[in-house]
Amino acid sequence: MIAVWLAGLLFSSPGPSPASDGVQDPVAQEAPASPDVAVELEDVVVTGRSLDTMIRNFVGEVAEPNRRRGLARWDGPVCVGVSNLQADAAQYLADRISTVADDLGLEPGAPGCTPNIVVIATGDAEALARTLVSERRRAFRMGGAGMDRGGDALEDFVETDRPVRWWQMAMPVDSETGQRAVRLSGDCSGPECAGGSGSALAFAPQYNVFAASRLRTQIVDNLIRAVVIVDVDQVQDLSILQLADYIAMVSLAQIDPDADTRGYASILNVFDDPEGSASLTSWDQAFLGGLYSAERIAAAQIARRSEIVDAIHDEHQRLREGEGADEPGVLD
Repeated sequence: MIAVWLAGLLFSSPGPSPASDGVQDPVAQEAPASPDVAVELEDVVVTGRSLDTMIRNFVGEVAEPNRRRGLARWDGPVCVGVSNLQADAAQYLADRISTVADDLGLEPGAPGCTPNIVVIATGDAEALARTLVSERRRAFRMGGAGMDRGGDALEDFVETDRPVRWWQMAMPVDSETGQRAVRLSGDCSGPECAGGSGSALAFAPQYNVFAASRLRTQIVDNLIRAVVIVDVDQVQDLSILQLADYIAMVSLAQIDPDADTRGYASILNVFDDPEGSASLTSWDQAFLGGLYSAERIAAAQIARRSEIVDAIHDEHQRLREGEGADEPGVLD
């Protein structure tokens, strides 16, 4: 039964399991050589745009938070489970994604952990996506406000042909306590709930406000689950490192699957230009680093995005000073 299989995969699978081919062996495959550097990150004069403008444009293009919510990120252990690949390839994917998460300050899950990032390889991605959503729809739409991208996006996840497709769930939480700040179906607190006669207040999430402000908020959005489906027939031209880094990018951040990143050197371009990005680029690292270093305390959505942009700018500076900016940046 697909429902039983998915329930085990999403909530209790211990890790990678072997099955089919479709990704180059990580032991035999070496990462492709780094492409020639055309324009460095700091050479903003070439494009006629300031670094801040380029960062804002990049964030505006690739970032896709849930409706009326701020950008979400993981907070706590990240456990990666990979299914339907040979053991070596599956283990490499899980290890590489976990390494990227660890570099961002996240805690990789211990062996035997319950996966919250589930990667499934298949020869028929649309059929698998359709079956999963049909059989376990509540795993993709839990019903809480701001927890997913909505019904239209879920339909796109199922029906749009892509080499890699992903779906994430996020949870608005109290940043001070970690307590959930959104009501789910059936939630109720208090003695009156037993008879179903509770007031509206009893069904609403409750949390203490430590510092009321119109400019700052203590409610932030945390990723809680990601399902990634890989079409093995469409990733044959990638190295295992490229595939792992692409999955890391789209599972550790909320990335628009329709983003146009051709003007930037990014792993997100890897299916259009496999030779262009051997792994996560400086743009990708700065985006992820900025997302995970931002405080996310601004109440207004525009201000929250500006806070992320500022953090990415700082991360660009850190990368440039620490590593010499030897990755390609913006393309002509």
